[in-house]
Amino acid sequence: MNKQRFYVKMVASSLLRRRSRMIVALLAVAVGATILSGLITIYYDIPRQMGQEFRSYGTNFVLVPSGNEAAISMNQVREALACLPAKDLVGAAPYRYRMVKINEQPFMAAGTELGEARKTSPYWLVQGRWPESPGEALIGQEVAERIRLLPGSEFTINGTGSGGRKISSADGFTEGRGFRVSGVVQTGGIEEAFIFLSLQDFDDMIGDGGRVDVVECSISASGEDLQALAGRIDREVSGVSPRLVKRVTDSEGAVLTKLRALIYLVTVIVLFLIMICVATTMMAVVAERRKEIGLRKALGAANSSLIMEFLGEGIFLGAIGGVLGALFGFFFAQLVSINVFSRSIGFRPLLVPATVMVSVIITALACLIPVRRAAEVDPAIVLRGE
Repeated sequence: MNKQRFYVKMVASSLLRRRSRMIVALLAVAVGATILSGLITIYYDIPRQMGQEFRSYGTNFVLVPSGNEAAISMNQVREALACLPAKDLVGAAPYRYRMVKINEQPFMAAGTELGEARKTSPYWLVQGRWPESPGEALIGQEVAERIRLLPGSEFTINGTGSGGRKISSADGFTEGRGFRVSGVVQTGGIEEAFIFLSLQDFDDMIGDGGRVDVVECSISASGEDLQALAGRIDREVSGVSPRLVKRVTDSEGAVLTKLRALIYLVTVIVLFLIMICVATTMMAVVAERRKEIGLRKALGAANSSLIMEFLGEGIFLGAIGGVLGALFGFFFAQLVSINVFSRSIGFRPLLVPATVMVSVIITALACLIPVRRAAEVDPAIVLRGE
């Protein structure tokens, strides 16, 4: 039997003879590794989860005309959107605005791509449904109350100019355009005073198509990434000024910072508790084996062989506990993600060796004090029974 096989057999026999103590230490390492692996998984998945969660609060990136430009052409919009990563772009809704009249009362009409608006503004509460065909409109709660409209009601839009001047067809406005209310939107904000039309209906009614006043974008990215995207658009697309919606991006960054700090704190505490449990168990083992250690040293055993034996036991516990923790950690992270974010997460294979390595290092460090105590055993004193 070679030295390596003899060493492994000796360590395994030592662990089996003290099953109750070692099972406690193994459970401590496994539980700690489970929490550690789960927290690391959550840590790396938090930006994605939080980004998706914050997207329900609406736009975090807008494109507006730069300089003296009054509007943005659709070609400029396409160039700017091409600079944004498609995998992170939740939605991009262009808007055109114009004051119109319904029953001689002035209202603000907004033309947009309604499918994209639904993606960028998921928090809108719509009574009825979103427009699906030409001639349908989504109106705000304030508009509905003022002119007493309900889903299914019909109304006619007329145009107004500055100062309330009526616009004729010569001004590019099609008189008396009829629409049907598909839904009434409630947001608790300024949107309740708007009439939302499809961009095609808006262009057909107002004319001067191919230009928009603003593009509201929802992007699943951190504040730093959004700032980098804004810089790229500013350099590469003329006539467009990108801006971050600070109240959204700053709130997202603050929440992420606090969550990550909490994960750091919990991780450090868990690692410290693992070390205490393993060190306590190994100290008890050393105290229990003092006579055996003294006898082996009296027979000529070197301190290095004793140190390697105890370190081997600790490393073995760390490796087994790390493997168990890496596997259970994924289920722990999955449970947390589903209950907190209502979304699942993906398995990260690289976390298995990383968790095992950290567990081995922690248990090895925890064994240093017990190993030192074992090396300090005086065989003469122990064999005298003192």
